[in-house]
Amino acid sequence: MLAPRPLADVARDLGLDPTHRSYHPHGHDFAKLDTVAAGPGAHDGKLIVVSAVTPTPLGEGKTVTSISLSMGLNRIGATSIVCLRQPSLGPVFGSKGGGAGGGKAQVIPAEAINLGMTGDGHAIGAAHNLLAAMVDAHLRHGNELRLDPVRLTWPRVSPVNDGSLRKLIVGLGGPLNGVPRETFFEINEASEVMAIVALAQDRANLRRRLGAIILGQDLGGAPVRVEQLGAAGAMNVLLRDALYPTLTQTSEGSPALIHAGPFANIAHGNNSLLATRFALGRAPWVVTECGFGSDLGLEKFMHIKARSAGLQPACVVLVCTVRALKVHAGVAKVAVGKPLDQIVSVPDVDAVERGAANLRHHLRVVAGFGLKIVVALNHFPSDSPDEIAVVERIAREAGAGFAVHTGFADGGAGATELARAVVAAAETRSPTFRYELEAPLLTKLEALATAVYGATGLDISAAARTRAAQLEAWGFGGLPLCVAKTHLACTHDPADGGLPRPFSLPVRDLQLRAGAGFVTVLTGELTTMPALTKRPNAVDMDVDPTTGQIRGL
Repeated sequence: MLAPRPLADVARDLGLDPTHRSYHPHGHDFAKLDTVAAGPGAHDGKLIVVSAVTPTPLGEGKTVTSISLSMGLNRIGATSIVCLRQPSLGPVFGSKGGGAGGGKAQVIPAEAINLGMTGDGHAIGAAHNLLAAMVDAHLRHGNELRLDPVRLTWPRVSPVNDGSLRKLIVGLGGPLNGVPRETFFEINEASEVMAIVALAQDRANLRRRLGAIILGQDLGGAPVRVEQLGAAGAMNVLLRDALYPTLTQTSEGSPALIHAGPFANIAHGNNSLLATRFALGRAPWVVTECGFGSDLGLEKFMHIKARSAGLQPACVVLVCTVRALKVHAGVAKVAVGKPLDQIVSVPDVDAVERGAANLRHHLRVVAGFGLKIVVALNHFPSDSPDEIAVVERIAREAGAGFAVHTGFADGGAGATELARAVVAAAETRSPTFRYELEAPLLTKLEALATAVYGATGLDISAAARTRAAQLEAWGFGGLPLCVAKTHLACTHDPADGGLPRPFSLPVRDLQLRAGAGFVTVLTGELTTMPALTKRPNAVDMDVDPTTGQIRGL
């Protein structure tokens, strides 16, 4: 791993002047970039989107692959920037861990990045909770807008996992403390404000989106917007600097842009549009990662982010591991916080063959968007040549490229083969979308469920049908969908595992995200506020009293 470069030199690689007003240093390791003041770049870069098969709870190294691929591209002379999401404090202090890569393929300094970096997440949480406070104050001071307390849908958010806040009553203790009502908390990454920051095209667009947020309904059943409450301006103030992408570097000193952090199972799962667009003007090659498997992050990248901004990926890198295919075959169960069953390290070609049904499923998902594909096998020392050969054969049969990479162990040097495969495959195409925006909401959902998830149809609750009709009557039927679905299975149920099977997608309810510009669909029993496990990562963390170094992160 190389020593960090001066960040000003990294900025110069992007054609930026560190003395210009577009460059806002944030300590030694980060800088916020005013993408408007920086002006257009000299490039029209090719966009590489990194997705994956259905992951196990431990993850399959998608961030490691994204970082090592970007470093590998730079090593072969294909100048590249990697664009990533901001890690969440929930998994960091919970069970999954950080999101800055690992081994010799990291964005650095990883500890500072995992702990909040430049404070964007805190600003987003503050803006969200300011709105919640203003709603309750409005109820207490006469309720001029005639808000219906029973039909308010704006929650509060927390940056950490806290299952005790999923359902609660606020305003208890008499009139001075507000109007008693039921409400709930979500984790920051599920906030509509987070989604808005990630999808905003400029500062004016951010302001318009904030004002368009729907708080709930008035006593007459009409939707009430944030603009009517007068809160959007103050929210915009809190988000002034959070709208700027953050520049940092990889472990080999190449540029990395980190901005926004929506989860892909409960939100849209992609880094900010501002960072991606800025990078495309500053380098010939841009690598971006979308969350979880192709049925979640990539699907939402295509139907929400790319569709709204006209982005055209040149290639999708589909990350796969031998151990994930064995888990999907039922060889072992993997649980966060528990040691990995060593049976997945025992060569078992037959298990890889069975589990490869999951790989074929995701190859079909990506191909359905009309995109070029390279399967990237994230190599573990226990992978046997025969097991690797199975994965390569299946990739080639599907018409995809294939490469093994060892980025965790070897950094960019371990990803040059993957980089060459991506350069050879890359071809910018107009994508194929799986539903028409003008179709009714439930028609769009059925098309998505059958074409992407492989469902046989929908099992729609009465509440969901009523909500769909209401949203269409309000004029929001033309929005794309953001399905909240487990990332641990091809179906809606994590217990089903990674092998595709016939199922009907249960639809519990729909939630309007008018500011973000989509309708969230709730399936299964997925929650937007995770809980801590019996022994979360936080138990093992502390600061060394002598050196000040963090332990256990």
